[in-house]
Order: sequence, then C-alpha cells, then structure tokens
Amino acid sequence: MKRLDPEIIDYYNNEVVLMIMEKYGLQQMEAFKMFVNSKTHEMLENADCGMTEFGAEAILDIWENEKVTGSPQNSIYIRGE
Repeated sequence: MKRLDPEIIDYYNNEVVLMIMEKYGLQQMEAFKMFVNSKTHEMLENADCGMTEFGAEAILDIWENEKVTGSPQNSIYIRGE
C-alpha cells in the first residue's frame, strides 16, 4: 500500500471532521475517532485507491454510506453511477 502524503490526509481529516461535527452535533475528538477508525479513512490513506479525486463533501458522503450500510463502496461516488 502506498500511503498518501500526510499533509493531504490532514487536510481531509480537518475538513471532514468539521462537517461531521456540524451535521451530527459531535465533539471534535468523537468525530475524529469515528472518521479515522472507518474503512473510508483507510481507503483515503491508501494512495492507490484514488480517493483524492473526491472533495471533502464526497468523502463525507462515502463515510455516511459506510455508517448506514457497512460499506463505503455503497456510495454513489464509488459505484460511479
């Protein structure tokens, strides 16, 4: 696995965690733990997955799909519909 540049990961972490906090009313650490421990974040860290083609809003959608269905691949962004 080729790991994504830490600065890029930090950018997505900051943006997505802020959106999770605002949308779900969570504290920063709780939102951060939920995102970082997800399959979505694991895919984001893997440069070979190409997740940086998506903006932070799309990453949030992918994460939300994972929370609802158990799999980030159920997101429209991953399915490509």
